[in-house]
This record gives sequence, structure tokens and C-alpha cells, in this order.
Amino acid sequence: MDIETIARSIVDATDRREPLDRIFPDETGLTPDRAFRVQQEVVRLKVERGDAVAGFKLGNIAKAMQNRFGIDQPDFGYIMAHQFHPENVTLPSEDYIQPFVELEPAFVLKRPLGGKHTTSADVIRATDCVIPSLEIIDSRVRGWDIGIFDTLADSGSTGAIVLGSQPRSLSDVNLADMPGRIDIDGRTVMTGNTSEIYGSPISAIAWLCRRLSEYGITFSEGDVVLPGSCLEAIEMQPGTDLEGVFEGWGGVRVRYGS
Repeated sequence: MDIETIARSIVDATDRREPLDRIFPDETGLTPDRAFRVQQEVVRLKVERGDAVAGFKLGNIAKAMQNRFGIDQPDFGYIMAHQFHPENVTLPSEDYIQPFVELEPAFVLKRPLGGKHTTSADVIRATDCVIPSLEIIDSRVRGWDIGIFDTLADSGSTGAIVLGSQPRSLSDVNLADMPGRIDIDGRTVMTGNTSEIYGSPISAIAWLCRRLSEYGITFSEGDVVLPGSCLEAIEMQPGTDLEGVFEGWGGVRVRYGS
């Protein structure tokens, strides 16, 4: 397997907004670790072009998401600085291939975090605040015909992150049981609860830290870490207003297309 060639094909597909029929021509002997190595090469290429790593995401941790895309295990990926967008603005539809939107609490870290023995207590100590966020996932594989190898190579299919403006301390929100919803043009189209994120998003991030310790990866002060969606992703349609809301906390809005 030529890791650099495959990584460049993913970068090119992203640049052209043209999906690949498949990422790996042959999956014989392929493992999650080798697929993740492709993702790391994608990140290296992007950093070489001037981007920067700004955090990390966990995906497909909730059953609703596993069922939505037919993947029976979590994925994970780097978040790049250029993927962050302001709320209350319009995201041009031509910048995406086949996007879906998710709702999750974003964790902003105030100290380093990671290691094979990371616990929920470590996550709590390292968290500066949490913020309502929309994650736009946008697979570089045509028709979302993906498996775990594809999404690990493709940075967990991350397309964009939109952070809200209502940060809270972990002591001010109950992330083990917080209802959330996504509204499109003022109409609720999907509901969920943060308890679906591995029991609690805090536990999900601890799991992610332990998993990434196998690659020697830890998080830094200021990193944004996403624990996974609390509800099933919704396909985005141009010309719509999207809002993700956490009950009793706040929301985040964005418009997709003209």
C-alpha cells in the first residue's frame, strides 16, 4: 500500500470537491492502524501547505451514528484549523461534497491530556469549558459507501466545525443527561441526548485518550476535542438554516448555501 499516494488522493478529492469511488484499491491485509497512518500522512500534507492541527474528534461512538452509516466501531481524526467556521454565517454549498450535520459539546482544554490510563477525572481536570457545536461531516467517498478503514483514513469524515458562543464550565451542565436537537428552518428534525455518547461525553473523551495512546498521541492546552454526536446526523440541503440546541444550555446556528 502506497500511503503517500492514497493520502494525496484524499487531499485532491477535498480540494476538487469530487468524491473518490474508493480510498483503498485493495483492502487485503489492511488494518485500522494502517488506515490511520494514511490519515496522519494527509495531516502532514495539509500542515506542509500551511494548515495546523487544532484538536481531535471521536466519531461513531453513539449507536445512532453507527446505524446511520453502517460502521460498528468508533472512528477518530485530527481537526485542522481551517475547518473552524463562525456561527451565524453562510457556508457555501460548493465547498462541500455530500455533507451531514451533527450536534455535540466541544471540549476546550486548559492543560495537556492523554495517556493509556486516562480517566474521566483527568478529562474534567483538563477541561477549561464546553461549547455547543455543529460538526459537518463530509465523506470523500462517493455516496458515503464507507467502512471503518475509509473513515479512519479520511479523518473521521470531518468537513467543518462551527462553535457556539455560550461556553460553560463542566460543573454548570449535566453532560451525562442533556437533551439536544437539530432544527432546520425552525422545525425540529432530530433529537438525542448526550447520554448516547458513551454514557457521557466525558467518558468518551477518556476512551479516545486511551485509544490514541497506542499511537503516542496526546492533546495540548487549547485543543478542541469533539466526543461524538448525541444524535443521528442529518443530510444538509442548500438554502436552509441549521440550528443545534442543547436544552437548558444554548445553541449554535449556521446557514448552508444561498
